[in-house]
Amino acid sequence: MGDGVLSVSAAIHPNVHSPEDVFRLFRGRRAGIVQALTEDVEEFYEQCDPDENALCLFGQPNGTWEVKLPLEDVPVELPEPVCGINFARDGTPKKVWLSMIAIHSDAWLMSMAFYHAGRVAFDRDDRELLFRLINTLPTVYETVKESYEKQMQTLKASSKKKSSSQTLEEEDGANASGGSEDQAMTECAACQETYSADDGHFWIGCDHCERWFHGRCVGMTPEKADEIERYMCPGCSYKSKQNKMKAPRQVCGDDA
Repeated sequence: MGDGVLSVSAAIHPNVHSPEDVFRLFRGRRAGIVQALTEDVEEFYEQCDPDENALCLFGQPNGTWEVKLPLEDVPVELPEPVCGINFARDGTPKKVWLSMIAIHSDAWLMSMAFYHAGRVAFDRDDRELLFRLINTLPTVYETVKESYEKQMQTLKASSKKKSSSQTLEEEDGANASGGSEDQAMTECAACQETYSADDGHFWIGCDHCERWFHGRCVGMTPEKADEIERYMCPGCSYKSKQNKMKAPRQVCGDDA
């Protein structure tokens, strides 16, 4: 590695000398990414515009986060976060999309940590200490998954509480007047968020499995929906393609 590269790299993080220093940077970057994928998830979602160029999620050492284009004028050896996270936003269920970003972010954080470990030439004991320090924290993926599960438990508890407050007569009346359709719309089958008539989101029902989805979770808009007669969700579409592939082919030949 040339002196020029070393000087540029050192200028990025001039105070990295020990495993504790590297872990401090790791912890700050991780905190920023976790913030983006949990508490700031709606803002993060909006910034990941699929119409923009390939964007990356950067966690900063001070615990903040940024969605922006890949950095320029950095050492080629410096690991970069996965590029193009915005392209899959509208075509992937939100839960899956966030999970994949979390997994790639974990890989980037580890790469950054051990890049600095290599640059400073940590010995075996230093590398082992750094690894132990990192393992005191859950991964970004584990944290995002736990946050999502807590949100779902809260939503389900709220839904059950609301349901239990209804009288038996009200439930029977709702079923008799088509309430089963409303019940089917209580959750988005992709992200499990509870339906609300006031949330302002576009919803669409699959004509095959009769489940309901946020339009944003399945890449569907009101304009696209107006152009199709029957909607098939991604899950049903995948199953349909698999069944066609498994169907036995007819072999043309002479009659026996």
